[in-house]
Amino acid sequence: MKETNSRVIPVVSPSMPPLDEYIEEISSLWETKQLTHSGPKHVKLQKQLEDFLEVEHVTLYANGHLALEAALDALNLEGEVITTPFTFASTTQAILRQGLKPVFCDINPDDYTIDVSKIEELITKKTCAILPVHVYGNICNVEEIDRIAKKHNLKVIYDAAHAFHEDYKGRSVAKFGDISMFSFHATKVFNTVEGGCLTYCDDLVDLLNSLKQFGQKRNSDEVPYIGTNAKMTEVHAAMGLCNLRHIEEYIEKRKNVIECYRSRLSNIDGIRLCPIQQDVKNNYAYFPVVFDAAVLGVNRDQITDVLAKHNIYARKYFYPLTSDFECCENVCDSANLPVADYISKNVLTLPCYSDLEIADVNRICDIILTEISK
Repeated sequence: MKETNSRVIPVVSPSMPPLDEYIEEISSLWETKQLTHSGPKHVKLQKQLEDFLEVEHVTLYANGHLALEAALDALNLEGEVITTPFTFASTTQAILRQGLKPVFCDINPDDYTIDVSKIEELITKKTCAILPVHVYGNICNVEEIDRIAKKHNLKVIYDAAHAFHEDYKGRSVAKFGDISMFSFHATKVFNTVEGGCLTYCDDLVDLLNSLKQFGQKRNSDEVPYIGTNAKMTEVHAAMGLCNLRHIEEYIEKRKNVIECYRSRLSNIDGIRLCPIQQDVKNNYAYFPVVFDAAVLGVNRDQITDVLAKHNIYARKYFYPLTSDFECCENVCDSANLPVADYISKNVLTLPCYSDLEIADVNRICDIILTEISK
């Protein structure tokens, strides 16, 4: 196929504030020379996020993965954690690295979140928690998960890496579960270049702050915990302060991108889009498309290759299932996960970010529609 446009369109691209705004935000660091250890930028971002997310407590971390590990550690869990295999590697590996056993539950075929109708049959005497994922920003059935957790006395930790600034029935997603983890990686809706946070109501502040600082109590010589180094720097917090000012603008641009995709790719036999969730204020984090090769005559991988020939890079996100990772080969048989297995082998996330031009969205759709019409 002859190349018609050499400009690269990545699957994701970071939202960034105006350069002069960021320079102004970090300029004071040359005076204070405080670059880490919960400096003024860190403290300011934490407070702003607590207000923005409408939660009692936010603890900032160097990245979302370390935040998730800290959440599991802080709740003093032992045994089995029911979770989803349709997620990024971090979710499963955080469980394993904390000496816990992931028990994989299948997903529902509409929004790809954990299938709550299958959770209770997986609960054993060893089950200590449920770790669901708000996949692509699709919100889990939080009400049913809460019911199950209370019935069986289980902790709930949400991997909300994709769900920053989302609401369900007017309530911030950050308020659900015992703890929620948000990723602030460069390509997320809100980013601090690298970073993440935990939101929670219980008074875990001292413990979570200690766990990210080698287990040491703040302003003390005491080291009561085995911790790690997971501090967010002032440079990263400064980026967060800038990006938080522009978050509504970023989300509105993403909304325009996804609405264009939906107008072009809806109601086409063989193409499945996630339904728009009711009662959810969406952040338009990703745009997943499932291609049914039996209907289209072309599969997901072929669509991926055709787009790549035009320098458009979509992503097989999430493939493979985390239950199929080599490190999990003795943990779970993915044959027990038919829906997750099918979606993983047929889903493609198309480019989606705030600076993506609508003309490029239309070009991507044109290429896909031309390919499936052959």
